[in-house]
Amino acid sequence: MSNRAQEAREALGARLRGFRKDAGFSSGRAFAAATGWQESKVSRIENGRQNAGEDDIRLWCQKTNTEEQIEDLIATVRHIEELWLEWRRQLQTGAEQRQRKALPVYSKTRVFRIFHPTVVWGTLQTAEYAAATFQQVIGFYEIPDDTDAAVAKRMERQQYLYQGDRIFNVLLSEQALYTNIGGKDVMRGQLDRLLAVMRLPRLSLGFIPRDAVMHIWPGNSFSMFDDKLVLVETYSAEFSVTQPREIALYAKAFDLLKRSAIYGERAKALITRALAHLD
Repeated sequence: MSNRAQEAREALGARLRGFRKDAGFSSGRAFAAATGWQESKVSRIENGRQNAGEDDIRLWCQKTNTEEQIEDLIATVRHIEELWLEWRRQLQTGAEQRQRKALPVYSKTRVFRIFHPTVVWGTLQTAEYAAATFQQVIGFYEIPDDTDAAVAKRMERQQYLYQGDRIFNVLLSEQALYTNIGGKDVMRGQLDRLLAVMRLPRLSLGFIPRDAVMHIWPGNSFSMFDDKLVLVETYSAEFSVTQPREIALYAKAFDLLKRSAIYGERAKALITRALAHLD
């Protein structure tokens, strides 16, 4: 985690150093004089030993005539600051707090792009399926058991499926229909729930069959909120992507994954087959 953040800091510093030199400031001392900073601050930022603040970025770009880079660089700074949010830190008081933090993001988002290769996306889960997943989370991270409160907050997210003009583009791999979360009865309820939500007018629910030709390799699950934020979940942390160029890569990946998906009656047939498998 720290290595990834440090690498990003050093890459940003090298980029800023290039801007300085291209603008005619041959030394850090000359640039420090132009900005009113200490020379040591310029050196620390350029060598990745100090985080550049957003105001630092604005002034740097103004002095080097690279104002068009401000938005992208500020996104990079925020990306470094929030590069990894360790699950243990997020979950230290239980799972409910993390679910509550998601609600403002959902309320502000108009277009969702979701990819889950192995499990059903949280906003489409039944309460029983969600409870089973939280039990796994609580056991794995050894955190306080607040399953009921966490489930209640996750269910609260479902209101956005029915409110406003939000658009939900959700991709699941066929494996998500077979990954046994909570046992056969829980899985039957969850698969029935998927058949029901497919009728929602603003939900596009697609499945990637196990034998589909892939146009990009499947990676970790990720959730895109408009073109502003991507969350990628791993066992150790939640990876936040806010840098526009990286967000564009996830958008491209989603489009390529979507080319392998099936929808409508063919998707219903996959779910029906999974239900039959339970029997």
